[in-house]
Amino acid sequence: MDTFPIVTVPTPSLRQPSRMLEVSEIQTIEFQNFLDKLIRTMHVEDGVGIASPQVGQNIRAIVVNLPKGPECFMNPEIVKKSEAMVDSEEGCLSVPGKYGIVQRHKKVSIRALNRLGRRVEFDVKAFPAIIFQHEIDHLDGVLFIDKAKNIVEATHGKHI
Repeated sequence: MDTFPIVTVPTPSLRQPSRMLEVSEIQTIEFQNFLDKLIRTMHVEDGVGIASPQVGQNIRAIVVNLPKGPECFMNPEIVKKSEAMVDSEEGCLSVPGKYGIVQRHKKVSIRALNRLGRRVEFDVKAFPAIIFQHEIDHLDGVLFIDKAKNIVEATHGKHI
């Protein structure tokens, strides 16, 4: 199966902010093929989300595995956050073998472009909200280990 290799720490590009995408770029067949390969990579690596910097592309594109299946979002931003927080045990494909507890907002409002380049806005809560926060952090050059407490070596759990 055609997938991308995962970029891992300490690769410098993981710490660089990603560039915004133009609608015309999103609508190309090459970019749509990139998104398909990104989804396959997430599945093969047993992730629940993946961001483009994790495959060496510093562009603002993520995949989130939602209850109805994986969805792609370009130029995602959090436009509203709940005051309520939740502790989240997180791991990351780009930080293999490490897990930690990260404080995340329980609910967030997202604005992004979908695969068609159309603007979408929606609210997410619980685990999907955690995935969005984790993946958007990647687009800003932030890793979960920057925010985590109680980082441990482990071999279990899903990777975000």
